Amino acid sequence: MSNDIFGIVKELKTPTGTHKYYSLPGLQNQGYDVDKLPFTIRILLENALRNYDDFAIKKDHIETLLSWSPDGVPKDIPYMPARVLMQDFTGVPSVVDIASIRSEVARKKGSKAASGINPQVPVDLIIDHSVQVDFFGTTDAYRKNVELEYERNQERYSLLKWAQQGFADYSVLPPGLGICHQVNLEYLAQGVYLRDGFAFPDTLVGTDSHTPMVNGIGVVGWGVGGIEAEAVMLGQPIYMLNPEVVGLKLTGSLPEGATSTDLVLAVTHFLRSHGVVGKFVEVFGDGLDTLTVPDRATISNMSPEFGCTVTFFPIDDRTLDYMQLTGRNSQHIETVEAYTRSNLMWRENENQIRYTEQLELDLGDVVPAISGPKRPQDKISLTDVKDSFVKIMKDSYQRDYIPYEDRERWLDEGGEFRSTRPGESPAEIPEETDVAVETKDVTSDGMKSVQVKTGDTEFMLSDGSVVIAAITSCTNTSNPSVMLGAGLVAKKAVDMGLDVKPWVKTSLAPGSKVVTRYYEKSGLLPYLEALGFHVVGYGCTTCIGNSGDLPPHIAKAVEENDMVVSSVLSGNRNFEARIHPSIKMNFLASPMLVVAYALAGRVDLDMINEPLGYGPNFEPVYMKDIWPTEAEIREIMETVITPEDFKENYATLFEGDDAWKALEAPTGKVYEWSDQSTYIKEAPFFLDIPGEPQPLDDIVDARTLLVLGDSITTDHISPAGKIGEDTPAGKYLISKGVKPQDFNSYGSRRGNHEVMIRGTFANVRIKNQLVDREGGWTIHHPSGEEMPVYDAAQKYAEEQTPLVVLGGKEYGSGSSRDWAAKGTNLLGVKAVIAESFERIHRSNLVGMGVLPLRFQPGESKESLGLKGDEEFTITGISEGLSPNKELDVTARKKDGNEISFKAVAQLNSEVEIAYYQNGGILQYVLRRFLKEV
Repeated sequence: MSNDIFGIVKELKTPTGTHKYYSLPGLQNQGYDVDKLPFTIRILLENALRNYDDFAIKKDHIETLLSWSPDGVPKDIPYMPARVLMQDFTGVPSVVDIASIRSEVARKKGSKAASGINPQVPVDLIIDHSVQVDFFGTTDAYRKNVELEYERNQERYSLLKWAQQGFADYSVLPPGLGICHQVNLEYLAQGVYLRDGFAFPDTLVGTDSHTPMVNGIGVVGWGVGGIEAEAVMLGQPIYMLNPEVVGLKLTGSLPEGATSTDLVLAVTHFLRSHGVVGKFVEVFGDGLDTLTVPDRATISNMSPEFGCTVTFFPIDDRTLDYMQLTGRNSQHIETVEAYTRSNLMWRENENQIRYTEQLELDLGDVVPAISGPKRPQDKISLTDVKDSFVKIMKDSYQRDYIPYEDRERWLDEGGEFRSTRPGESPAEIPEETDVAVETKDVTSDGMKSVQVKTGDTEFMLSDGSVVIAAITSCTNTSNPSVMLGAGLVAKKAVDMGLDVKPWVKTSLAPGSKVVTRYYEKSGLLPYLEALGFHVVGYGCTTCIGNSGDLPPHIAKAVEENDMVVSSVLSGNRNFEARIHPSIKMNFLASPMLVVAYALAGRVDLDMINEPLGYGPNFEPVYMKDIWPTEAEIREIMETVITPEDFKENYATLFEGDDAWKALEAPTGKVYEWSDQSTYIKEAPFFLDIPGEPQPLDDIVDARTLLVLGDSITTDHISPAGKIGEDTPAGKYLISKGVKPQDFNSYGSRRGNHEVMIRGTFANVRIKNQLVDREGGWTIHHPSGEEMPVYDAAQKYAEEQTPLVVLGGKEYGSGSSRDWAAKGTNLLGVKAVIAESFERIHRSNLVGMGVLPLRFQPGESKESLGLKGDEEFTITGISEGLSPNKELDVTARKKDGNEISFKAVAQLNSEVEIAYYQNGGILQYVLRRFLKEV
């Protein structure tokens, strides 16, 4: 049958040929007000029209989108993206899952049937999350970090190389090319896709929460968990509720001195405060005309930080200019313009669009700022940083502020130690570095300062000292204005005789090699290197916690004295323990401010009125002395960035370097699992799966594994960062013969569920209210014994006791970490009961067969008097589920008294109920496949 049920398929002649398309003006002519719909709803509407099959996508779905209104009732809609984007941290477990599905199909139906398990839409996997800043501050730092990257990740990379030849429509971009979102923005994003004779909007989902960055170039896409992405790869639409769409009107223009980073921090604070979680945001207004695509993409990149699904910028002349600059084919660019103008997707007549609500932000009000120390939405104007630091030290750490000059005076009568930068990488500093420590005794509650001596270098380290300054992350490395601005700051600083303080670990991790090219052409790279900002790799590095170890003498001083030191990075995430477990304060800032703070060496100063440092003749140098003007930045941008740079960079994208070419990988359609591997193990979710799911049961006499507060992030839940020697994961690796120096990170071992389950809820900063200390500890009930979360879960499993987790508001915010849900499942948690869930994590819990239960409005664990030592029984499941059904929960206390309340099972659609019934989305897909072959 024809799927053109509205009779609107037309032909469009373009420079790339004649293409069919689903005409939205055709619907307009039939009386539908398509031109009043937000652009994102128009794109979802086209998607449903084109993929209609009267099975997975029905006419009711299309009519739901056609009748979208600001006050509409939430209804289920499907979304079938044109492609999937992955990075290697989430990509490896996805490959493991699909390879495991193939293995199960091979056991049940034979290897020939197993080879039919392939992506149904194109997949691009970019290896960008594994490079770590072990070496820094030297010209060979990049080479050494890459060598270590391959050494640590050989098994993972071998798996990915197998996937490239083993799966159809599966492309792997080798290490060292750049960050997936920057590569997506500069190269992969098409604006308009051409496939099977049709033209249609480029759409995608990505296994990284910052996938919305591509919204800046007019492409609808957002982050999903690896679980959802795998289902899309296997031909399953994503089902969601038709979204509310918030219109964000921008007016005015950025003032001199304010950067796009300052703008995005302002937007993040503004929208997170207003509340846009789970909504779409669409940007319009005259202020939009002043923003380049990289400026727009910087805002879109931070969508997860203010909680929305997408932050969309419609295609306009600025979009086409950027496509031209980045070396896209000119005929394709003309096709993008022709299609979007013909199909109501070009940015025009935006004032007639009806939004759920409309907000307004004046760009002229943006001021220089940073954000932190623990959340990206906590914006601090640069003028207020010192006062905020003083308050944080008092409120959070009970330490009184001591002026820097007083701290200096006790150290040396001659003032601050002046020393040249050692320039040594961590691996080159002897392990047993002698660190002399002398604590200043001003008041018993005062800030901590210590004297550090290593070799001929001696300095004072204090609370508030910046020990990591990193230009990193797709958020800002994709934007030439702030990157070249950082180079100009470095040049002016070097010209005035300034140097980075010797306790600061500096790094530069460009999002693509194009950045290095324009740095070299501009002549600015030597000045960045003079300050220690050498290229350390092309990947996410510090922003995702791959900051590497602190130099031993710094680490010893910080850890032995419980110091509150800081990092400053140009990233998008600064959650607790994310950047480095020993660094308690982490601030997001523009690349330009990263350089400035590295020069100052501390965050407890007034950047406007206090000098960053002193020149060779002891003259003070202020930030204003080294800050470039907009005109300076614009002039150099226009000189050094050309389309040829992008064309040359991406011409050999998939080839990889010699190390990648030489990498050995298995062949064949069914992956050969190794019992000896501590990196890659067959996933346990599909082994011996029965043909039909078991009937649903109520949850009876469950115990509480953890009681958690508000804003628990997936960083708190999911295994991430360094693996400790004394942790359950570390002990497991040692039992397998792995030496501690070879542990690598949790992210690198995501293909091994035995490691990951042991690291779930094991973040060193997680605060389980059942115990009095931070970290992955809990109480085993009813014995009352305190033990690691993993050990308690194993004990409960032996006792056949189901588990629940109690949470607060915004449970599961942050990155789209599938292991936050997988680990929860494998620990035996049957339900998470919280006040609210962040979108991606709620979906991932459902996708792993864990029930997300939401307290009734106005209720919480505190208001109900829940302590976590009760036994929970949840009824209403076995009798049948419906979308967002209210279930009865009874918590029986030790004395026999009961607390009864109702909670909403946040299964938003019949499809999600089917996923839950099957124990997960992939189990659902696997059972369907087994029935078809």
